[in-house]
Amino acid sequence: MTQAPAPRLTDPAALAARRARAQADGLFLHERVAEDLQDRLSIVNKSFTKPILITPFPDHWARLTGDLPAPPRILPPSDVLPVETESADLVFHVMDLHWSNDPVGQLIQCRRALTPDGLFLGVLFGGRTLSELRECLGQAEIEVTGGLSPRIAPMGEVRDLGGLLQRAGFALPVADSEVLTVTYASPFKLLADLRAMGEANALQDRLRRPTRRAVILRAMELYVQAHGDAEGRVPATFEIVTLTGWSPDASQQQPLRPGSAKASLADALGTTEKPLKF
Repeated sequence: MTQAPAPRLTDPAALAARRARAQADGLFLHERVAEDLQDRLSIVNKSFTKPILITPFPDHWARLTGDLPAPPRILPPSDVLPVETESADLVFHVMDLHWSNDPVGQLIQCRRALTPDGLFLGVLFGGRTLSELRECLGQAEIEVTGGLSPRIAPMGEVRDLGGLLQRAGFALPVADSEVLTVTYASPFKLLADLRAMGEANALQDRLRRPTRRAVILRAMELYVQAHGDAEGRVPATFEIVTLTGWSPDASQQQPLRPGSAKASLADALGTTEKPLKF
């Protein structure tokens, strides 16, 4: 019996087309991400000589990695990454995983590409991203058409994204997030910026016809009403999630076996331990 193909979140052809039309001035959040990654590496007490960087915008990122101790090998994302086992001691995966149809598979490939005790740093948009736009588009579409269609990717919550690192077999997994607020002169400028970022709707189940003008106009009206300031400017939320994990190695800290503690919590707190009664 033929197995049905796995459902896809993202239409790869549409995503490639969106990214091909991206503009350098629309990638300002990538500049912020690059600075943050440099800061994180500066506090890691380890030297890296064989980095790999995976990004949908390799030319842009080639200009953002000049301060790394060793220039990274920069690769575009693909379902099967062209990386050899244990060929890198540092892997970056930046601004792509929120569109991936198989994020765990991507993380597993990155882990396998790392030498023992190699570092992985992944950056993607989190679940609070574009919360204002999501709310207003949904309300407007329901008002105008009586239905609701997929428009913004269902990005993961930071806790769930951290769990992906564990599923992929990383040691010492950590997920943290930073929420950035960007203000725009109007919601239409936000839509233009999303196109310039290559982040316009590329969902597999999106409408395959142009959105009705009345839906867009009503959504923009709701955006200004709900979120605009006295001058009519509107905020847009972007949540940047960073995933950190290490390729397992015997030299890393290991959790103690249950019952191996040499002191009790009661002793540490200066109190008397009372056994439970059943």
